[in-house]
Amino acid sequence: MSISAYLNFQGTCEEAFLFYSSLMDGKLGEIRRYKGSPAEEMAPDGNADLVMHLRLTIGNTILMGSDVSASRYDKPAGIHLSYQCDDIEKARSVFEGLSTGGHIIMPFEPSFWAQGFGMVTDKYNIPWMVNCE
Repeated sequence: MSISAYLNFQGTCEEAFLFYSSLMDGKLGEIRRYKGSPAEEMAPDGNADLVMHLRLTIGNTILMGSDVSASRYDKPAGIHLSYQCDDIEKARSVFEGLSTGGHIIMPFEPSFWAQGFGMVTDKYNIPWMVNCE
């Protein structure tokens, strides 16, 4: 049994997942587009080339996502994705990457429980916590 996060985007799902994959050494699954699927008529703003479903594996974690229409999109609130890493330089690098074009909530710095911890909302409006115990 497992629990995975499923993220919605407004036309930037593929871009975001390519970014996350590069930053966190992830492995992208097959990109399923609205085009040619039974859901083609549900494509956001009629753009069938957008992502209907995408899966990214980062370590033992699966992150999934899709593009949705503006009427079905809600900016994430009340949650954070948490990136855990044992390598302080990798954790710092991931935090800096997520910060580029985003908004730092709490700078990445030592805490009483970790070598480094920080909070950021990335340029895709996804809230993150980066932690290196």
